[in-house]
Amino acid sequence: MKFNILIEPAEEGGYNVSVPALDGCFTQGNTEEEAVANAKEAILCYLQGLEKLNKIKSSPNSIFKEVEIAV
Repeated sequence: MKFNILIEPAEEGGYNVSVPALDGCFTQGNTEEEAVANAKEAILCYLQGLEKLNKIKSSPNSIFKEVEIAV
C-alpha cells in the first residue's frame, strides 16, 4: 500500500507529519528522515487498529462483505 504524507517544519524544530487519507494519523520527528520513518510506523499502527475494530481485513484470502439485518 502507498500513502501520501504531508511533512511540515514544526515551529519548535523538527517536522510534523500527517497522513491525509487516515483521519487523525499524525506523528513527528527531529529530522525529515526520522519523521518519514515515524510516519510509516504510525500508518501501520493505524491500520492494525482498524483491523482490530473489524473495519478492514488485510488478509489477501479474506472476503469482506457487508450484510444488513433488521432489528
